[in-house]
Amino acid sequence: MAALLHRLHRTLHQIEDGLIVAVLLFMVLLAVAQIVLRNFFGTSLVWIEPLLQNAVLWIGLLGAMIASRNDEHIRIDVASSLLPEKYHPFLTTVVDLFTAFICVLVAWYSVGFVIEEYEYAGTAFSKVPSWVLQSIIPVGFSVMAVRYVVLFVLGLLGKRPKMQEPVP
Repeated sequence: MAALLHRLHRTLHQIEDGLIVAVLLFMVLLAVAQIVLRNFFGTSLVWIEPLLQNAVLWIGLLGAMIASRNDEHIRIDVASSLLPEKYHPFLTTVVDLFTAFICVLVAWYSVGFVIEEYEYAGTAFSKVPSWVLQSIIPVGFSVMAVRYVVLFVLGLLGKRPKMQEPVP
């Protein structure tokens, strides 16, 4: 069972890595195509701009998911410099719970947002519904919430991996 979970875990990481590479490569190719079309042919494809804007959303959320995988998200950490070292595990556990709560909250409300976009039947470009492209928001925040719930539980059990030290 543990081997199966480990394989599933690794596969999910590979999917995230593959998606971010594919989206970034797609963005670069589309941007270059748009530049070539404008500079050499005096034309452009109107759907490229909104697609690139949505791709930035995808890159941002995929990047945040990958950062949360390695517990490398941005931190404002004043309390750990003020508190003695012995309180750091408790503080980290509280921060994990708070982070998970915020991610659940954003995921919850973004599901409502995506449902409203679906009901409104707006399009991002051409005939592509906007809700399809915006569905990365609840997915991304749900993945991050699960990761921080796991870190919280591991913290309660005293088995949380150490945070990586920031690079000076």
